[in-house]
Amino acid sequence: MTDTRFWHPFADMNAVRSTELVMARGEGVYVWDEAGTRYLDATSSLWCVNVGHGRPEIAEAAAAQMRTLASYSGFGAFANRPALELCERLADLAPVDDARIFLGSGGGDAIDTAAKIARRHFAVVGQPDRVHLIGRTQGYHGTHGLGTSIGGIVANHQGMGPLDPHTTHVAHDSLADMEAEVDRLGADHVAAIFLEPVIGAGGVHQPVPGYLQGVAALCERTGIFLVADCVIAGFGRLGEWFGPARFGIRPDMITFAKGVTSGYLPLGGVVAGTRVTGPFWDEPGTVFRHGPTYAGHPTCCAAAMANMDIIERDGLLARGLELETEIASALGTLVSHPLAGDIRAGIGALGAVAFDPDALAAHPDLPVRVFAHARDHGVLVRPLGDAVAISPPLIISREEVDGAAATIGDAFDAVAADLGVTAGV
Repeated sequence: MTDTRFWHPFADMNAVRSTELVMARGEGVYVWDEAGTRYLDATSSLWCVNVGHGRPEIAEAAAAQMRTLASYSGFGAFANRPALELCERLADLAPVDDARIFLGSGGGDAIDTAAKIARRHFAVVGQPDRVHLIGRTQGYHGTHGLGTSIGGIVANHQGMGPLDPHTTHVAHDSLADMEAEVDRLGADHVAAIFLEPVIGAGGVHQPVPGYLQGVAALCERTGIFLVADCVIAGFGRLGEWFGPARFGIRPDMITFAKGVTSGYLPLGGVVAGTRVTGPFWDEPGTVFRHGPTYAGHPTCCAAAMANMDIIERDGLLARGLELETEIASALGTLVSHPLAGDIRAGIGALGAVAFDPDALAAHPDLPVRVFAHARDHGVLVRPLGDAVAISPPLIISREEVDGAAATIGDAFDAVAADLGVTAGV
C-alpha cells in the first residue's frame, strides 16, 4: 500500500501510514474491507451505529432532503423544517425541564457549546465569577479546546499546552471528592459539572450506586449546572432516549451526538433546560455569540428523524436493556482468565474487560495486542487505556454477542501464550 495522505485521528501515523484498514461497505452488524474480509462491528464504528449499517431509510431521507434543500444556515432567524421538527421531538423526549435544543456538528462541539452556555448564562445574570468547570478522572468529553480541559484522560492532555485554568478533575467514583471540590472552589465560582452517566472511552466505568443522584442533588443545592454527556449514552445505548432517565435525574443540560443519526451524518447538540435558557429567551438583546456553520443542517436533521423512527419502530430502546444483560453475561465468562481484571458491564449496551494490573504494567500494549488478534479473527473491538471494550449495534443477536466474547477470549489466550504471562507477572 502506498503512503497515505489521510492523517488519522488518535493514530501513530508512522505505523499507520502504509497499513490502513480500508473499509468498503457495511450491512447490519457487519462491515467489509476492500479485500472482502468481513468483520463483526462490535464497536458500532465508534460507539455510534446504533441501528446498524446499511439502513436504506436513512439514506433515502437524506437524499430526499438534499433534492429540496441540502444545506442552509441556522444563524439569526433562519430555520428549516427538518431542524424544527427534530428539536421538537428531542425536547419532548429529553428528561430536561422545558427543553430547548442547540444543534451543532458533533459531540466535541456540543461539549464546548454547553460549557460556553454555562459561562455566558452566569455572566448575563450578574454572576461573572461562575466560570469554573469540573470534570472527572477518566471522563472523555471530546477533543475541542474546552472538552480537552474538562476531560480526565491524562494522555489526552500531554503535549497540548496549557489547559483552561478554570477546570479541575475529581475522582469519577467519589461523591465526597466532588462535594469537597465544590467547597474548595466555592459554589459561587463554579458554572458546571460535566459527567457521563456511564464513562465510555475512559474505560467503560459503571456509576457507583447513588453517585449520579448525589451529584444532581449537589447541583440543585448550589445552583451549579449539571451537564450530562450523553454523546454515547443516548438513543438506546442505555435503554433510553437519553441516559439520565435510567437514573431518575433531570440535568440542566444534556450533550448528544453519535446515536442521534447512528453516525450516518455528523450531528450533535445540547439540550438545555429552562433554568439555563431563561435569560436568553426572556431578555431582549441577550445573544449567545456561538455556533457552527452547520447548526441545524437540514440533511443531517432529516437523517436523524429517519434514524429515530427506526429506533422507535424496531423497539431498540428495549433491545438496549436486553443487551446490557447479554453483554455482561458474555464478557463475564472471561473473569477467570489470567490476563483479565475487572469486567465492566451491566448498565447499557456496552462493556469492557480490563486487564490484570500487574500484567498490564509489564506489557502496556496488551489492549492493542488483543485488538489486533480479534481483528485478525473477524471481530472489531475497542482498545482503551487498560481494557478492551465492545458497544455493538443495538440490532446484534445474542449469538453474535457470545461469538464476539468468545473471540475476545481466544485473543486473550493467544496473547498470553505469545508473552508467556500470567496474572501478577
